[in-house]
Amino acid sequence: MEMENQLVELCLNSACESKDSVEKWRRQKRSLERLPSHLADALLRRLHARRLLYPSLLEVVKYTIEVVDLSGENAVDSEWMAYIGAFRYLRSLNVSNCHRLSSSGIWAVAGMTTLRELNISRCLKVTDAGIRHLLSIPTLEKLCIAETGITARGVTLLSSLKTLMFLDLGGLPVTDQALSSLQVLTKLHHLDLWGSKISSSGSDVLQMFPKLNFLNIAWTNVTKFPNLPHLECLNMSNCIIDSTLKGPGDKVPLKKLIASGATFSNETEDLGFVGTSFLYHLDFSNASLHRFCFLTDMKALEYLDLSSTTIGDNSIKLIASVGENLKNLNLSCTTVSSSGVRILAGKLPKLETLSLSHTMIDDVALSYISTMPSLKSIDLSETDIKGYIHLSAAEGSEFLSLTKLRTLDCLEMLNLEHTHVDDGSLRPLSKFPRLSHLLIRSPSFTDVSLSYLSILPNLKTFSIRDAVLTNQAFDFLKPAATLQKIDLRGCWLLTEDGLLEFHRRFPQIEVRHELFHFLSDPTSSNRPSTHLTPKKLRLNQRNRSTVTSPYFVDQRLKYSREELLALQFSSLAHSSTSTPETSHKSDS
Repeated sequence: MEMENQLVELCLNSACESKDSVEKWRRQKRSLERLPSHLADALLRRLHARRLLYPSLLEVVKYTIEVVDLSGENAVDSEWMAYIGAFRYLRSLNVSNCHRLSSSGIWAVAGMTTLRELNISRCLKVTDAGIRHLLSIPTLEKLCIAETGITARGVTLLSSLKTLMFLDLGGLPVTDQALSSLQVLTKLHHLDLWGSKISSSGSDVLQMFPKLNFLNIAWTNVTKFPNLPHLECLNMSNCIIDSTLKGPGDKVPLKKLIASGATFSNETEDLGFVGTSFLYHLDFSNASLHRFCFLTDMKALEYLDLSSTTIGDNSIKLIASVGENLKNLNLSCTTVSSSGVRILAGKLPKLETLSLSHTMIDDVALSYISTMPSLKSIDLSETDIKGYIHLSAAEGSEFLSLTKLRTLDCLEMLNLEHTHVDDGSLRPLSKFPRLSHLLIRSPSFTDVSLSYLSILPNLKTFSIRDAVLTNQAFDFLKPAATLQKIDLRGCWLLTEDGLLEFHRRFPQIEVRHELFHFLSDPTSSNRPSTHLTPKKLRLNQRNRSTVTSPYFVDQRLKYSREELLALQFSSLAHSSTSTPETSHKSDS
């Protein structure tokens, strides 16, 4: 079976190798008509990804293709749709973000008897006229028309599509009257109405959708939690919530509740309709909350986002009481300190992702974080982490605090951007065998950090930004074979030649810098595949006309790191003060 899969993979790669190879098999029309649908779908996806797909080529596979995804393809217009309309067995079509597609192009798929899913979201030229073409598709079950040119009048036309089960009307001017006209769609289980014009009184009609289990009414004027008996996922982000819409009486078995940026009048009362024993996903980020006692009974929580709320150390014990099943906890941009993290120590056995970015924690918190054995991802950016804990004279001068995290055997991602760590305090990270994503950002880092951190055995992404790195760091660099991407933006001492030499030696690594953005090229043996910025093009043109002297010495080498930083900031200050003078002279 594995050999067959490898053979199929080779055939698909060969078929999509170039325009010439496409033209060769295109002539074998009868063979392609017998191609299994899943292979035809895979072939179409690869042709699209490699920019080898054009309208007339679609005719060759019209008897085999079942799924077409052309989302974001700017070339798609009425010509493309004319070929797609001839597909005999098409059941799913995604042409979202195709900005040239208009209502006249939708006419091509009118009357298709196999089409079940259609996505034309963000096609601004599709209007109410396009909806009229869709009314002749009797099998349509999923329809996404978010952010199109369709009006409330066009939405009312959808009442004819009785087979609809999934309907996305996000960003459309749906009124209370238009929503009322859709109550005949009794099979609906997914309804997106974010950004619509419905009101609290108009939302009463939601009771007429007996099978609805997903509802998105974010950014609307609805102020009441809809109490629907089968609702599992509710999104009321950026709404003002002051009461609960009365329903059958039983608590709603919600599994996922998103109210990011919402304003509550009484959290405890408003959330009284939720069957807390089922809720596993709660997102109240940036919400206006006064109390957090509603957390007490939410024992099934796996995902909890309270970032940018007023939660502090005094309320952390409520999280600890429901932490047994938590896998993702976000407390970023709160007043939580190391004292609050201490309350969580030993209470989160299943936690995999922890975000404490922009909080008041310091190095003391690391010992408490080390008691969360399942952690895979930790975000400590913009905190007071220094990497050192100063001990008493009897114990020694200082202790490398990141050593505490060595007990986290599952740790894969660590974000230390904009903290106070330096070269020396990062040394314990070289003993983290499973670390695959590391982000650091500070002028405190030098060539030393790059040399011993890039050799981590499983490192895939390494971001070391705003560091004082020089070209000499590349001379003896031997990055791990797993390294796929390195971000060096803000490392202003690196030169064009140094970056070119690095990518020549390691073409498989994607490199990001202000001068260049090298895309990874695993197959390259000579010239690397690069994405050239305008600045790089200007530098290349300059280099072609200028020959560097073999006796050239980089004068930056005679300065210390502190002096170089002072020069950088002084040059920036000088440029900012001289700009107005220059513009004044030019005006005169």
